Amino acid sequence: MKLQLALDDLALDEAVELTRKVEEYIDIIEIGTPFVYQEGMRAVQIFKEQFPTKEILADMKIMDAGYYEAEEALKAGADYVTVLGVTDNLTIKGCIDAAEHYGKEIVVDMICVPDMPGRIRELEDLGAHGLAVHVGTDQQAAGRRPIDDLKVMAEHCRNAKISVAGGISAETTPEYAALNPEVLIVGSGITHAADPALAAKEIKDSMKGCM
Repeated sequence: MKLQLALDDLALDEAVELTRKVEEYIDIIEIGTPFVYQEGMRAVQIFKEQFPTKEILADMKIMDAGYYEAEEALKAGADYVTVLGVTDNLTIKGCIDAAEHYGKEIVVDMICVPDMPGRIRELEDLGAHGLAVHVGTDQQAAGRRPIDDLKVMAEHCRNAKISVAGGISAETTPEYAALNPEVLIVGSGITHAADPALAAKEIKDSMKGCM
């Protein structure tokens, strides 16, 4: 099980500084969508250069022009690129083809997918490398829980790697880990913690205790 640090709302210099503090506890660095909006592929390049032993995910949330947009992130050094599960299969297949050309992987973000079991089957048939549970903040405010979507995904996935975000902390890790996702994604639980290194260490230690 890997720990993915989601960087969303920090300036570039702040994000690099924070990542150095938690580097030993994380496996994947996510260049979040707001970060991509602010810095573009420059952020992917810089983090790949500054943290060469870490995997980089570009949270592009691609909706069209799959091959072209995925390739932009892959050329910049991304190991994973996200595409939205609600988009057209042709777009997703384009992303997958680009990733396989570069020896990397595509993660399909399942936010707002209405028929999760049916869509999981379709995406696995397309060859999706990973599927990500993503319950938006507005949906969470309305009472929808990421752990419930994770249960559905864990039940129906056959081959794709599963990642999950939303409300993960050292206290909630065991509940998530019991469903065997490959990646736990934590953003503000680390980036906005009073002591980010301690928060990351506690989550990582909790993950190790579940293995």
